[in-house]
Amino acid sequence: MATLPSVSYSMTVRLELDGQGSAVSSLTHAVEHVGGIVTALDVTSAGHEKIRIDVTCAARDTDHAQAIVDALGAIEGVTVHKVSDRTFLMHLGGKIEIKSKVPLRNRDELSMAYTPGVARVSSAIAANPEDARRLTIKRNSVAVVTDGSAVLGLGNIGPEASMPVMEGKAALFKRFADIDAWPIALDTQDVDEIVRTVQVIAPGFGGINLEDISAPRCFEVEARLRELLDIPVFHDDQHGTAIVVLAALKNALRVVNKELGDVRITMSGAGAAGTAILKLLMHAGAKHIVVCDIHGAVHRGRADLDSNLEWIAANTNPDGYAGDLKGAVRGADVFIGVSAPNLLDGEDIAEMNDDSIIFALANPDPEIDPEIAHLHAAVVATGRSDYPNQINNVLVFPGVFRGLLDAQSRTVNSDMMVAAADALAAVVTDDELGPHYIIPSVFHQDLSQRVAQAVREVAQREGQAQI
Repeated sequence: MATLPSVSYSMTVRLELDGQGSAVSSLTHAVEHVGGIVTALDVTSAGHEKIRIDVTCAARDTDHAQAIVDALGAIEGVTVHKVSDRTFLMHLGGKIEIKSKVPLRNRDELSMAYTPGVARVSSAIAANPEDARRLTIKRNSVAVVTDGSAVLGLGNIGPEASMPVMEGKAALFKRFADIDAWPIALDTQDVDEIVRTVQVIAPGFGGINLEDISAPRCFEVEARLRELLDIPVFHDDQHGTAIVVLAALKNALRVVNKELGDVRITMSGAGAAGTAILKLLMHAGAKHIVVCDIHGAVHRGRADLDSNLEWIAANTNPDGYAGDLKGAVRGADVFIGVSAPNLLDGEDIAEMNDDSIIFALANPDPEIDPEIAHLHAAVVATGRSDYPNQINNVLVFPGVFRGLLDAQSRTVNSDMMVAAADALAAVVTDDELGPHYIIPSVFHQDLSQRVAQAVREVAQREGQAQI
């Protein structure tokens, strides 16, 4: 599938030109000739003999970016002085910082914020530890914890390399829900060490967001921490994805006038995200589901089942279908992929039921080319930002944690997740709903607040709130 130029590969090239020549008019043409897109052209200095220009443009990838630089440098009279990758510039020194919420302008303010006044607050918390939620940053803080074992589509790249992603997650928490989130990258991939480390740092946080921990270890880490801690533990790669998928599917089914309990669903991917999606769909009322992995359909007769696949086999695929993915989508109403690129083609989608729904979420290349899927399906969603209906966790995790923190919830459960999905789906009104708009923009004005309210109400109704 062809990739279009993206701001993710945006760069600024500083050039010096002959001030009397016609090279300026050639810059845009040179970039476009090799498939780039010029987004800005700024003259930074000018003289009688020389002119300096910053050309900002978007490329497809790093090799394409170099091809653009070479094309600009090949123009007669042009000298390339500096190339700046705008994404790397954004990350210089990290993307987040700590700021004091209180002024420290004089001796009085220092005495209250720190010694001796702070001792009185510490003593109050020692007498009643629950006051930490009221009198410290615990009230509004989340730990974003990773071991660097499953970072984006990059795989097991380690804790240091995971930090830019964790910082980005923390920045999103602040931007969309005003939550103070702290990136914590652990230099271990041992389950016992991860669990113990999170357990001993938990007193400083109101919630734990597990991030980019590979399956099947992530299942055990989450389950054990939920047993040990009195604050919510949420693995976003599992449950954030599941909530957004459920919300988008509810709206897609509204478009095609079908019911969740009636449709046949085929899933590709039985890892962390796939399993969480499956369980939440079932909790919300889905009944007819077949799950496939790299070895084909998961069924009771397979000899290679681990504990997670055994659960899937026992709770899905009642007819015992034992074939491959292509056979599993035949006659299905919904396909949900969280697996690998280019597994299906147009002929496969054509054999699905009328008004089919395709969620091809593998990134950056989905299970089927969206353009081809659109030829046969009524609704198509991907994980990409350059197509309509992007399934993106950022739509939900800020609001979920906002609701959990506001309720001072002890846990997060499936009822809260379904409520979050319902709230997310309801943001799209009947007048707005259509095949190309089943999920709102992350910049929707009150998105996080509506999700937070739904989660908070369930926590309070079920007695999980401490307020």
